[in-house]
Amino acid sequence: MKFLGIDLGWTSGASGLCCLEWSDGSLQLLDLNRQQTTTDILNWVDQWTAPSEPAMIAVDAPTLIPNLTGMRLPDKLTHQHFRHYHAGCYPANLGRPFAQHTIEFGLVLEARGFTHAPIITPQIPGRYQIEVYPHPAIVHLFGLTRILKYKKGKLSDRRSELLKLHQYILNILPTLTPSLCPPSLCGSFPQEIPTAGIALKAVEDQLDSLICAYVAAHWWYWGSDRNWVLGDSTTGYIVIPAPTINHSKLSDRFVAK
Repeated sequence: MKFLGIDLGWTSGASGLCCLEWSDGSLQLLDLNRQQTTTDILNWVDQWTAPSEPAMIAVDAPTLIPNLTGMRLPDKLTHQHFRHYHAGCYPANLGRPFAQHTIEFGLVLEARGFTHAPIITPQIPGRYQIEVYPHPAIVHLFGLTRILKYKKGKLSDRRSELLKLHQYILNILPTLTPSLCPPSLCGSFPQEIPTAGIALKAVEDQLDSLICAYVAAHWWYWGSDRNWVLGDSTTGYIVIPAPTINHSKLSDRFVAK
């Protein structure tokens, strides 16, 4: 079973791409990539998932948008549950300029056999897609008191926050279930965090996609026992790992100095 994470560029931006595979009781990082066009993204999907091959694709973008205006139910629920972490999500409605692009991306995945899976029986192979949101996932997976603010602000501050995410991925994800084999063994995993803005953004997209892929694996492995689903297939939905209570203090050990 493979798990693909797509940090989708909502308009014209590049998209981070990650492929994990469940093998011998753990997750292996197969590829960490970044592509600009939808065609290139879909070619990458086809490269890593042959027709009818079991896989779950987790997309950081609103692929189901039923509302003409305002906010979707899952958007409202992220603000309700995560506003204190600074992790409320960007509102989506059909009037937004990105809406056609993100909806069509979900439909293209459906045409490839990836059905929406806001409800799932754990550990059953199939072809699924889900919507995810890295910020609250990172808060819960790593036991944080607020999001890692690597997307806005001074370059030095963004780099410091992204370095924390890099360390958490390396040191904490291998301790969770399902466990991620040390990603540093994969040649595409960044060994260092760049200091230049353009290169930093590229690594940001890639690490976000890895979180997306891990959330897909966590949803497939545990289902609703250890995950939250905000919304449903009618309103739109976002899958978020439940708090990892046993690991809530682990992040303190790996804060970048």
